[in-house]
Amino acid sequence: MYKLLIFGTLSLLSLSLFGQISAKDSTVQVIGYWSNQETQSYNVAYEKFKIKRKDTISRELMKYEVDIKIIDSTENSYTIDWFYKNYSIDTENELVRKLASIANDISVKIKTDEYGAFIEIVNWKEVRDYLVKGTEKLKVELKEVPNYKEIIANVMSIYSTKESIEANAVKDALQFYKFHGVKYNLGEELEGVLETSNNFGGEPFETDVRFSLDEINEIDGNSILRSNELINSKQLTDATYKHLKMLGTFGDKIPPRNEFPSLTNETNTASRIHGESGWIIYSIETKEITAEETTHIEERVIEIK
Repeated sequence: MYKLLIFGTLSLLSLSLFGQISAKDSTVQVIGYWSNQETQSYNVAYEKFKIKRKDTISRELMKYEVDIKIIDSTENSYTIDWFYKNYSIDTENELVRKLASIANDISVKIKTDEYGAFIEIVNWKEVRDYLVKGTEKLKVELKEVPNYKEIIANVMSIYSTKESIEANAVKDALQFYKFHGVKYNLGEELEGVLETSNNFGGEPFETDVRFSLDEINEIDGNSILRSNELINSKQLTDATYKHLKMLGTFGDKIPPRNEFPSLTNETNTASRIHGESGWIIYSIETKEITAEETTHIEERVIEIK
């Protein structure tokens, strides 16, 4: 999850609940105008690949669908059901394929504020128990895979608490609601520092962020918003090095800290958002994690049906 530290020009007090796109003064307010029991369905494609010296050495592509339904609406909040279904994955890794399958037909209930900005997962314990139950079945199916117990335990450790589930289990929802609750001016860049959760269990990472309104399409009634997030490289590298040393898996292969390669983690997001309703029309998020000559890339596309 992200915790706001510095974001001087972002203020909910500036928001008005009348009209989100103003071509006259080149501003957009991203607010969810959603009715109780309203629904929308989306296709999601999530691709991971690794590049080393410009050669792609691995690739995975997962596709699934999400039915989103407003199940409660109050003066101060929305409660929204995200129902995940119809998973398919293109990968040669049997373990990855099986792990992806346990999220099929899961229902995640998300709470936002009155503007549509993410607050929390309401049923996080149900989500945790659903995933744990799924992994218990996998332990039987994957008993021939080397170190399968340790691998599954490692994966599930990041879904053991409310905070870790909110940071890792609903990254598509965080992407979906990323721009809600803020007023943007065309061509103006909003800058700040956020905290990004540390999956190694230590202190969160400082993250430099920039948000901007890139385009107003008054005729079609939508706008394009962009963001850039860059995690503090030293903090990320220190935490990764400490975690690897603690695991002890690599023995003497880990170099001294001053020779350990620096890591970078940068995420770029662009979303086209409907002006009157605040529903996402199309969103793409790309994360690049780089160490020396190797880059891990994750790309998620969310598209309304």
